[in-house]
Amino acid sequence: MNREVTLPLIVDDRGTLQVAAADVSKLLRTLGGRWLRLVEAGAEGLDEDTVAALTIELAKLADRIDVACIAHSSGSLR
Repeated sequence: MNREVTLPLIVDDRGTLQVAAADVSKLLRTLGGRWLRLVEAGAEGLDEDTVAALTIELAKLADRIDVACIAHSSGSLR
């Protein structure tokens, strides 16, 4: 998967983030982890390689959200 995803930061007119990025990145990581546990438990209909690839991509997306928010908070995106 080599497609890039643009992550818009939702800010108000003062530059304050309007989305709890920590919650979003935690959700993405949790979702991937739950998929992996389902595969490990032998859930039918889930391809192990596909779940692993999706979990990795969700973690990368979560990392990018975290980095973008850190940059925003430090003033790098203003």
